[in-house]
Parts: sequence; structure tokens; C-alpha cells
Amino acid sequence: MKVILNKDLAPLGEEGDVKDVAKGYARNYLFPRGIALPFNESTVRLFEHRREEIEARKAQKRADAAGVKEKLESLNIEITMPAGANGKLYGAVTSQTVADELSKHGHQIERKRIELASGANIKTVGKYKVTIKLYESAAAEITISVLGQEIKTELKSATKVQKRRRDERQEQSADNSGQAPEQEAAAAETVAVAASEMSAETAPSAADEAGAPEAAATDADASSENEKE
Repeated sequence: MKVILNKDLAPLGEEGDVKDVAKGYARNYLFPRGIALPFNESTVRLFEHRREEIEARKAQKRADAAGVKEKLESLNIEITMPAGANGKLYGAVTSQTVADELSKHGHQIERKRIELASGANIKTVGKYKVTIKLYESAAAEITISVLGQEIKTELKSATKVQKRRRDERQEQSADNSGQAPEQEAAAAETVAVAASEMSAETAPSAADEAGAPEAAATDADASSENEKE
């Protein structure tokens, strides 16, 4: 279905462009929002009357794009990423990374307008060309420097901490395993001592056992003497 765009709509087109779209897309989205009008004689005449106005806006867009292009190409973009000693990044520089960096310099550029020269994400340090699409055929080409920030020392420190903690756990485990037999032996010794003391208290002593017959004999002699008297 042919329609005439009444407003700019990326990436479909700009105001005044004639486009072929699906009927459902036109009826359910473009027409209700006033983004497009059906292509017919009346709408064609309407846009012919608006032609000069539309062209003036396009000329202003071209001028704005030229100004942005000049500003972008004058930038010195440096992106620092964690990297190893061999220059390989821990992560990657993407078009979104570049868009975020450009926003810090006051340029709001959509991620989809940014094309990395490598055709893929950047994964090593170095200098790279980046193309930024602006308006129509206008595009800015900038160079970004990807710098590596080594985290070798930090990784070593983390490894040392992990090793120290592992050694501490092993020592604690060894101490606990050694304490168990000692505690069992101490408990057994305590039980044995208690049993010994209890036996000593309840059992008669040797002297008492020896003295018992003597006491009995003395009592018998005393009884015999009394009978004689």
C-alpha cells in the first residue's frame, strides 16, 4: 500500500516521501498517529503545495549535519577498558560504548547510527575508525583510541586473598579434627576417675576388714569373763 509520510520516521523515511508499506501497518499505526496519509490525488496536491516548506526543512537538516560532522571529527575520543598484558580487553567496546562516550562530549547519537570499522565489537587495544551516520549521505568518520588498564596486580591480590582464606579453612578443619580424639580421651579419663572414687567410698578398707574379727574376738572374751563371775 502506498502512503505519503507526513512526518519523519526513522528508518522508514522523511516528510513528503512516498513509501510502500503493509496495509495493517498503515491502518493500525501510521494513519492513526498522523505519521502518513494515503497516497492519492488529493494528498499529492497537498504535498505539492508544501514542497518548498519541506525542502527548506531538509536544507536546514543538511546544514545541521555538516556542523555536527565537523564537531565530531575534531574530537579526541579515548576509551579505557580493563585489559591483560597482551592487550586483550576484559570485555569489548561496542557501538553503545561509543555512544555513551560521545554523550559525555555533548553529542546524543543513536547507537544504530554508529558503525565500527572492524564490523564487530572491539576486543583489543589500539586505534579504530568509527563511522557515524548523520543525515542522508552525510557521515562523520572519527578515530577512537582504546586504551588498556591492566588489572594484573588486582588479580594477584585477589588470588592471594583466596589462597589465604583457603589455608585458614584447612587449618581450622585440621584443628577441629585433632581436638575430637583429645576431647574423647579426656572424657573417658574423667569417667574412669569418677568410677574409681565411687568405688573407694563404697568399698570397706583393708584395715576395717582386718579389725572386724579382732573386735568380734574381744567381745567374745568379755562375755566369757562375765559368765565366770
